[in-house]
Amino acid sequence: MSAVHHETPFLRSLQIQLRVVGALLMREIITRYGRHNIGFLWVFFEPMMFTLGVTTLWTLTKATHGSNLPITAFAVTGYSSVLLWRNCANRCALAIQPNLSLLYHRNVRVIDLFFARLLLEISGATISAVVLSMLFITVGLMEPPQNLSLVIGAWVFLAFFGSGLGLIIGALSERSEAIDRLWHTVAYLLFPLSGAVFMVEWLPVGAQKLVLFLPMVHGVEMLRAGYFGSLVKPHYDVEFMVIADLVLLFFGLLLTRDASKRVEPE
Repeated sequence: MSAVHHETPFLRSLQIQLRVVGALLMREIITRYGRHNIGFLWVFFEPMMFTLGVTTLWTLTKATHGSNLPITAFAVTGYSSVLLWRNCANRCALAIQPNLSLLYHRNVRVIDLFFARLLLEISGATISAVVLSMLFITVGLMEPPQNLSLVIGAWVFLAFFGSGLGLIIGALSERSEAIDRLWHTVAYLLFPLSGAVFMVEWLPVGAQKLVLFLPMVHGVEMLRAGYFGSLVKPHYDVEFMVIADLVLLFFGLLLTRDASKRVEPE
């Protein structure tokens, strides 16, 4: 006599997984930041302090960035974007091993661990960027963005880019801890090439073609196009960004599924 399989309706399954990710998110916040002092507020205070520190340093040293663009707005738009995609990958690296015991719960999957961390990093970087921008606009160090919808669109592209990158690094780091060390080296090398400290227009034509192979450069260019408007001549391709994000997410999900088969209990 064959066994009867009861399939859970899709909406019910989605509801369960959202609750799982929510619980993992709260656990991650408490584990990482604790219940004392300002607790979960570190979620956005931490990236905000990094961005504020870089902005202050650039301003005090009167660092040249190749044009007469406002240094504060240039630093905030650049470094905030770096924190968004870099932190997504950093936090997903080696995320599986410390949480192996959670996988014995029937509804907890490897992808839930990644989604919780990605949601935390994206939320923290987003709140940080918004708070800093509003603060600097209020005190007169920044002007409001020229095209808010373009800024939001660029931020969404960068968030998906960081998510795909995070899934790939997180899944590969389960195979070898060397991936985590290698990624940190690559991340440092990518920072000066990411578009955070330059506009593509300032580079020689040959260098422009090379640097535009990096998806995050398109996101930063789009972000600054929305913020500075006619003050800049941006170089970005929306179609390229969409394809790059989808490819990264596709391979990230494939590798995550493979990692799940390796570590999740039968």
